[in-house]
Amino acid sequence: MSDFVIGALLHFQGPGGIYGPSCQSVTELAIAEINATGGILGRRTRVELFDAGLPPAVLRQHLGQALDAGRLDALTGWHTSAVRNAVVPVVQRRVPYVYPAAYEGSENRSGLYVTGEVPSAQLFPAIRQLRSERSTRRWFVVGDDYAWPRGTFQVLSQQIADLDAEFAGARFLPADGAGAAEITRVLDAIESTRADGVLMLMVGQNGVRFNRAFARRGLHERAIRLSTLMEENMLLGSGLAGTADLFSAGGWFRSLATGEALDLIGRYTAHHGTHAPAVGAAAEACYEGVFALRSLVQRAGSASVHATDRSVDGLVYEGPRGPVQFTGNHASQRLYLARANGVDFDLVDEL
Repeated sequence: MSDFVIGALLHFQGPGGIYGPSCQSVTELAIAEINATGGILGRRTRVELFDAGLPPAVLRQHLGQALDAGRLDALTGWHTSAVRNAVVPVVQRRVPYVYPAAYEGSENRSGLYVTGEVPSAQLFPAIRQLRSERSTRRWFVVGDDYAWPRGTFQVLSQQIADLDAEFAGARFLPADGAGAAEITRVLDAIESTRADGVLMLMVGQNGVRFNRAFARRGLHERAIRLSTLMEENMLLGSGLAGTADLFSAGGWFRSLATGEALDLIGRYTAHHGTHAPAVGAAAEACYEGVFALRSLVQRAGSASVHATDRSVDGLVYEGPRGPVQFTGNHASQRLYLARANGVDFDLVDEL
């Protein structure tokens, strides 16, 4: 019987490359655990890696060749919404595709199943809570210039008044990395508008560079930061000075004290050793993606998109985030607000 092959789209270069090593390591753990418990549909499972940091046309070509050759049975992996939108036309209705990253919402294309956080569940309650506890009202949005930040900003724009907050301004910077002069102009704008909160919609190394510049300017003394993608590898890159009064909202933090979370960290350390890359939110999402795929395909009894589309609604599986349940093609789970404490997070509350 042939192997069940999962294609994993992971960033190994560009701003998202900071997540690559931990995403690959967690994916390897997930595959090992699946094979130890019978594989998928009784077939040994293995992964084929694709670099989501490649130019979109090149990535589409590589993915299309793999699909045409019949090498892939399913697709997942942490990658940006820009990559998702680029590859959906190649993948759609050919193999099941689980997208586990936080995203802008409203994804309902056939064969595509989303397990990541969306603004209504992740961002809205975090802003409301910070308004109550820190009196943060005037938000300046800084984002990378692509679908997820702009889509999230658009969704938030429709709700900001109901959250008893307002926008002080918004800037979107080149997704492949802003220069020092561009970041300086953004910091000037934040300072001049007297914003008391900065919403960071930035990926990987882009967020790291912004955190460092923000701290050098001393803006952490007058404005908090909130991110929906900040994770432990980014904290390490930002340095201690760059993480003061920095909040993050999401479904996973390494400091979660739940049984499910502690079990994952224990198994990961046993598998890879104590010096393995930190399991941040992007890496844990990769683990979720692999096990969501397994649950979906096992329930359908087939890896055909027609079968998985029919069987996904109401699916529940247990993962490191606890119980995850699908309504239609979208999964929901527990979410948290956390505050950076050096290179780790302290949990503030469940959202």
